[in-house]
Amino acid sequence: MSQSYEFYTERADAAAAAAKQATLDNVRDRELRAEKTWRDLAKQARAVSVQRAKTEAEKAAARAAESSV
Repeated sequence: MSQSYEFYTERADAAAAAAKQATLDNVRDRELRAEKTWRDLAKQARAVSVQRAKTEAEKAAARAAESSV
């Protein structure tokens, strides 16, 4: 199942909020690690989305070039 940039960002924001509310150091650290992981996943999802759009555009251009021949 592929998750979206928005999903990962929401999870990162939730982890950041939980870290701010944490009173225990280990809980705060865990939430900060979770936030970093979610943000990394969001960044990766965005990169995949951009690459997918680029590939789609290249394929569309190739099909257009072939059909005009």
